[in-house]
Amino acid sequence: MPEGTEKDTGQEPGGADGGADGGKGRRTDADRWRRAMREIAMGNAMVALLSVLLAVVVGSLMILLTDEDVRESAGYLTARPNDFLWAVRYAITDAYSALFQGSIYNTNVEGFEARIRPLSETLKYSGPLILAGLGVGLAFRAGLFNIGGRGQMLLAGAAAGWVAVSFELPKGLHLPLAVLAGIAAGALWAGIAGFLKARSGAHEVIVTIMLNYVGYYLVFYALTRQGWLQAPGSGNPKSEAMPESVILPRLLGDKFNLHAGFLLALIAVVFTWWLLNKSAMGFRFRAVGENPDAARTAGINVGRTYVTVMLIAGALVGLAGVNQVLGTATSGVTVDLDAGIGFDAITVALLGRSRPLGILAAGLLFGALKAGGFSMAAAEGIPVEIVLVIQSLIVLFIAAPPLVRALFRLPKEANA
Repeated sequence: MPEGTEKDTGQEPGGADGGADGGKGRRTDADRWRRAMREIAMGNAMVALLSVLLAVVVGSLMILLTDEDVRESAGYLTARPNDFLWAVRYAITDAYSALFQGSIYNTNVEGFEARIRPLSETLKYSGPLILAGLGVGLAFRAGLFNIGGRGQMLLAGAAAGWVAVSFELPKGLHLPLAVLAGIAAGALWAGIAGFLKARSGAHEVIVTIMLNYVGYYLVFYALTRQGWLQAPGSGNPKSEAMPESVILPRLLGDKFNLHAGFLLALIAVVFTWWLLNKSAMGFRFRAVGENPDAARTAGINVGRTYVTVMLIAGALVGLAGVNQVLGTATSGVTVDLDAGIGFDAITVALLGRSRPLGILAAGLLFGALKAGGFSMAAAEGIPVEIVLVIQSLIVLFIAAPPLVRALFRLPKEANA
């Protein structure tokens, strides 16, 4: 047989092999995508997303139960079912339309500034939620439960407020000093729990909860004593208004309430991400959180790590208190300055899976719910408590991932 024929004949199997390789490559690509989708379905992020979806669905059912038109049309459902279906449709769409227009973009008003005002309110509410969520989430990553957000915010806000009203300094010095005082107070208050955990093994949940009460009454005492925090000549437990030199600047001008506290939250997200993922200290935090006994065997000082992580976590939560006093509620320090954020932060940290970027997204979501909830109540007569129920349901479903996986028939986690 001629040489050329042999060469041609030898190439045919190569072509066939090439076709086989191509088919194998296509199968490999398909397998890779299937593995990727399975990992997504198995991941905690999917459970968190579906938890939000389930909470919204259950919240929608509650909206229907509170809507008068839906209840009225349900009385003659068999005679005129279309009336009931239209009432259900309008109740749901109007409610969530009001939520959107109250938290993102309002199409019912004139002017671009007025239309984006809801978004600015969402960002304003999100700032302290993100900061406090980072403090709670950071402690979670080290295996600690920081339930003392309220006390840390109160002490931090009181410290920042005391510096604000007790000194007359230039703005370039007064504002940073007040912020640092708040950070230090929050860090030290949380550090007590870390110190007791390290030295005596005291459970941080009990300690931080008790410190909430101690912090509350300490601030209340200071606000009822002249010469401490109470406004001169006042009998109410409230300080005087914050001077202009310590108020966080408005980011979009005086027409909007959004202030630089949101920028502090973004900076804190970047810092916490770097700390956990790029620093040796963050590695120690994560190692202790995964297995303190193994970390101790590897030479990590677990007790010192507990103290350090609680100091940093308290500083982050303290920034949330500073955000409130010097940015959102500048009329004066009160015992209600935390506005429930200390406990909402636990939900934000859980929804964000204690990851800085996840906490950022969760904080924005809860900020939107808080801003839009008032719009829902004003425009549609829906109780604001419905939004609180949705938030609580999110926590419920996140705390029960097997339930979410069973409802949506998701595969089990790889390590389950």
